[in-house]
Amino acid sequence: MAELSKLKDVIARHGLSANKALGQNFLLDSNLLAKIVRCAGDIKSETVYEVGPGPGGLTRAILDAGVKKLVAVEYDVRAVEALAELVAHDARLNVLHGDALKLDEQALVGKSCHIIANLPYNIGTALLVRWLSNERPWPSWWQSLTLMFQKEVAERIIAKPDTKHYGRLAILAQWRAEPRITMHVPASAFSPAPKVNSAVVHIVPREPLVDIPVKTLETITAAAFGQRRKMLRTSLKSATRDVPALLDYAGIDGNRRAETLSVKEFCTLAEGLTKVCVD
Repeated sequence: MAELSKLKDVIARHGLSANKALGQNFLLDSNLLAKIVRCAGDIKSETVYEVGPGPGGLTRAILDAGVKKLVAVEYDVRAVEALAELVAHDARLNVLHGDALKLDEQALVGKSCHIIANLPYNIGTALLVRWLSNERPWPSWWQSLTLMFQKEVAERIIAKPDTKHYGRLAILAQWRAEPRITMHVPASAFSPAPKVNSAVVHIVPREPLVDIPVKTLETITAAAFGQRRKMLRTSLKSATRDVPALLDYAGIDGNRRAETLSVKEFCTLAEGLTKVCVD
């Protein structure tokens, strides 16, 4: 990559100032970018999918890691044009202009890939939920996720019961995957600097704690955390009229509140919703 223009020059030449409406904040430090890619593990000769490459800093680091193929999706046409010289330089890279929330990702990357991205702040959580909510088959079409989030979102993903960040996102992420924060990134590392710090989360799929439909788990967690200060015997009424039978099936005291339940207990409630409840 030594003969390529520096990222700052690429940004200046294409007028690629960060667009707040698109949730853009650029990372330009090559050492930091390489460290983020290392969080994904050994990706040499693997296929990688990237969302929101911007000027291509992380893209360059991924290519430097020796991947077989890199598919990058970018919504900002300015960035697509800026990435053209990188595409011309390396045939392994395919840059697509489009909305990552609307694409058929498996058609683009195949049945197996690693996802590495400094996600745009405005769609980061929505994309994660999309990737975690894949119904069948599981393990998913992705082998791992290595994603940059705002620090608070990262903490919500890995949160444990009885902590302030514990909620629906933690349960979805931990039901059939193992998430962990692999590094923290200060706001000062970005250009322009956002108002919050960030963190990289690495997620690997595994066998589910309980084999249940995603939508059933979402129904239970939406009911429980929709009224999180109320006891379960009350909050779960929005999920079923048969709350006593549901709680009895799961062996859970109805006087408990949502934030005290483990991920496994939520999974058991979801299982009970399909087995003992009449509505």
